[in-house]
Amino acid sequence: MTEQTVGRAVRSARRVRGVSLRALARKLSVSPATISAIENDHTRLTVERLHRIAEILDVPASRLLRGEPTALPIPPGQPRPEAGSWSHYDDLRLDPVLAASARLFVAQGFHATSMRGIAAEASMSVAGIYHHFPSKERILVDLMDLTMAEIKWRLLAARDEGNDEAESFGLMVESLALFHAVRGDLAFLGASEMRGLSGADLKRIIGMRNEVQHLLDEQAALVAPGADVRIPCRAIATMCTSLPSWFRNDGPLTAEDVAKQYVAFAMALLEGATL
Repeated sequence: MTEQTVGRAVRSARRVRGVSLRALARKLSVSPATISAIENDHTRLTVERLHRIAEILDVPASRLLRGEPTALPIPPGQPRPEAGSWSHYDDLRLDPVLAASARLFVAQGFHATSMRGIAAEASMSVAGIYHHFPSKERILVDLMDLTMAEIKWRLLAARDEGNDEAESFGLMVESLALFHAVRGDLAFLGASEMRGLSGADLKRIIGMRNEVQHLLDEQAALVAPGADVRIPCRAIATMCTSLPSWFRNDGPLTAEDVAKQYVAFAMALLEGATL
């Protein structure tokens, strides 16, 4: 597919919520084939069914309609994210295939990982993997979608929490650093496995990554009017994306400690741009 669609948004929400294709079909009183057709945009989705799916998967119908992937897993019975939630991380509840693929892609690389290896890691048959994912690249695309969507919503939520332009910029840097420390595996894939993508998906993911950089640049420009913020902001982004290569949860500093230190580094870099 060349762009996000309602079907892909439904599939993204279902996987993030940990709902199987058969379970969703059962709740809707339809066949699994019907759900598969919906997720692959091979059948028309009525307004009534769209709202029912949104209710079951606990996502806004408008998000599905816009084709936006679901990034933040919300455990059953838990409230929706509120102010400050950008800095709160629960365990990521990925679809078993996505979780197994992420582990293997990080451990041995995308190109060295086979669909047979993913099937073994996920305790599934190869045919079972292909039933849900037409290719290994599609698995990587879904992981990238989840990664970039989560980075963006946390970045925007952090920005909106600031009381002034400088505080908003600092919180954005903190959010970006915190994500790359806490979600290290997904962040590592986002930074190292772009070569596994192609065509429209590659273009779209690059666009999402560029949008994150633009948001950082835009806020920095408000903090330092007239200054050329492009170089310091790229240094800040690179500083954050390198975190998965060295940060360890069992190290002397917590992810929160490192993220706050990165804010101080970022502010110093930005101040240097105004000299």
